[in-house]
Amino acid sequence: MRNYFINLINYDKYANEIITKLIIENAKSEKSVQLMAHILAAQKVWYQRCNLLPPFSGVVWPDWQAATFTQMINDNHKEWIAFVTQLNEADFEKRIAYQNSKGDAFNDKLVDILGHLINHGTHHRAQIGQHLKLAGLESLPVLDYIGFVRNSTNG
Repeated sequence: MRNYFINLINYDKYANEIITKLIIENAKSEKSVQLMAHILAAQKVWYQRCNLLPPFSGVVWPDWQAATFTQMINDNHKEWIAFVTQLNEADFEKRIAYQNSKGDAFNDKLVDILGHLINHGTHHRAQIGQHLKLAGLESLPVLDYIGFVRNSTNG
């Protein structure tokens, strides 16, 4: 399971890098910037929760600039890869207790949180793609996971 999630985290970085490049090149879509900032902030939030660290001090919808995204993508990727690499198979079934941004308490399996982490980014990247098209971008690159696997040495 570890290698599966490492591959998904690598895919997430790949897709985030491509969509960030499009956001920067097509600066007309402020909503795209907001959504990408949210993806990156949420990754920080989940990292803190999964590592049983104090809650992320930032907001989940931050006012970050697109120029900062590439470094954040790299930092988040490095943290998540290091975290998942040290897990053993039993760790994926462990439960993580946390509170959401509204203060509601939850207790979910790490495997489900990791699945959510990747799915969350995919969901919002699709929204970003729509906003970029509304702002005038004519076509979007294929960012599907299967395309990543087919074009990488990871698959």
